[in-house]
Amino acid sequence: MPAERLLPTQEAEDLIALVREIARDELKPHAADAEENEKFPRDAFRLLGRAGLLGLPYAEDFGGGAQPYEVYLQALEEVASAWMTVAVGMSVHVMSCYGLATFGTREQQDRWLPEMLEGELLGGYALSEVQAGSDPAAMSTRAVRKGSEYVVNGTKAWITHAGAADFYTLMARTSPDGGRGISCFLAPGDARGLSADTPERKMGLTGSITAQLAFDDVRFGTDRLIGSEGDGLKIALSALDSGRLGIAACAVGLAQAALDEAVAYAKTRTQFGRPIIEFQGLEFLLADMAAAVESARATYLHAARMRDAGRPFRQQASIAKLIATDAAMKVTTDAVQVLGGAGYTRDFPVERYMREAKVLQIFEGTNQIQRLVIGRGLR
Repeated sequence: MPAERLLPTQEAEDLIALVREIARDELKPHAADAEENEKFPRDAFRLLGRAGLLGLPYAEDFGGGAQPYEVYLQALEEVASAWMTVAVGMSVHVMSCYGLATFGTREQQDRWLPEMLEGELLGGYALSEVQAGSDPAAMSTRAVRKGSEYVVNGTKAWITHAGAADFYTLMARTSPDGGRGISCFLAPGDARGLSADTPERKMGLTGSITAQLAFDDVRFGTDRLIGSEGDGLKIALSALDSGRLGIAACAVGLAQAALDEAVAYAKTRTQFGRPIIEFQGLEFLLADMAAAVESARATYLHAARMRDAGRPFRQQASIAKLIATDAAMKVTTDAVQVLGGAGYTRDFPVERYMREAKVLQIFEGTNQIQRLVIGRGLR
């Protein structure tokens, strides 16, 4: 059943109702087949773009929805409850727009942002490398300025939408000065010399493309530098604060879907002459699952409201990401347990939910990194 929500305006109520309808009627019916056959859902992103959902937290001047982050995240949660690959892709796209929307010049924003927010251009976020995942300051991809161009060489790893994105928010080294030597660029997806490796064979999110990106003398104009040289790590970490809230919302949507499936099954499955939901042992398990979902939702909403109020929220974002993704892992695992042998089969979606939940504890900063961020915030 849909989660009970307290939204700030009637406009937000209507928006979430629209997203719920799209998720139910246009996304969920296609999810199982696409994941089974590893189909990248480009049409789904076009649909979300036409509905105005890919630019929800950004300014109306550029085609955005100008919605508070708490509203955008609840819309994202609805998408995640229907199709996790699409929700993660939506979160990545919104994060990929962040650098330009927040640190770009007005000229850059006018040139590129409208098509990005309308979903005509799908984004990717190129930060991680094989030896620079949790430690982005250790990246080795280089961008060397030559006249009116930058020339980029290096390899990025674990890139969502690699090879399918129309643009990448790229972090690359412009000087050897550690984290202070990293800059941010808006790299075109069709640039000569840019190629994607064979997609990773993942245990979940199989409809989403994840691959390495190779930059081999990739050239683009200096007008694609976002901010100033050396601002890249600041931009990247700022984007990740918001991106972690996106992953937290995705995790809650996935956990809610698993809970709903488990409750529905427990109401119809009978043993010893009565529905299994009436057995206290199972009832308590479902109660713990519901409590985990609700508490995780509360953490991401609190962090989002801090962000919307213009207050520091990095620690709250890390708490939300940690709590919500751990909750999703537990709730999806318990949903498989509620369904018993049926839950272990592909006849029901909970085994897919469990596989999808695992990566949420890993990307946008592992949950061990979140603990570091939270701990440092206590010093």
